[in-house]
Amino acid sequence: MFLILHDIRSAYNIGAILRTADGAGVKKVYLSGYTAIPANEGKIYLTKAEKMISKTALGAEQSVVWGKTEKLESLLEEFKNKKIKIVSLEKVSSAKDLKDFKPVFPLALFLGNEVEGVPQEVLAQSDEIISIPMRGQKESLNVSVAAGIAIYEILK
Repeated sequence: MFLILHDIRSAYNIGAILRTADGAGVKKVYLSGYTAIPANEGKIYLTKAEKMISKTALGAEQSVVWGKTEKLESLLEEFKNKKIKIVSLEKVSSAKDLKDFKPVFPLALFLGNEVEGVPQEVLAQSDEIISIPMRGQKESLNVSVAAGIAIYEILK
């Protein structure tokens, strides 16, 4: 299983997802768009975002394999060529309920911006779109919480 984090605004969310990825044994996390990246190991002076990632990742930023991709389209094309299924987590009417999703591996779980979600062009390229059912008044969960639920449910 791979993760793609695209345009995630909060460095705290990035750190939390990296920590979850470590716990679940995710193979690699791809960071794209303006998603902040962790500091290189041994770096002395950290940016604010690097400090935030480090605070929530608790070292997972060093144990999880991650990479920054500048060309999201190329990454998605590469996954398609390698027969890696692209599964987007998004609240749209066409999404399949997470509990009804039957994963086929290898797969890449795509997580989008906290407010805007997964871009339409990515949804169009996705092999599956899944969602977490919401029973309260809110339409969605925090992206790091949603990631944790989805990752562990998919790997179950």
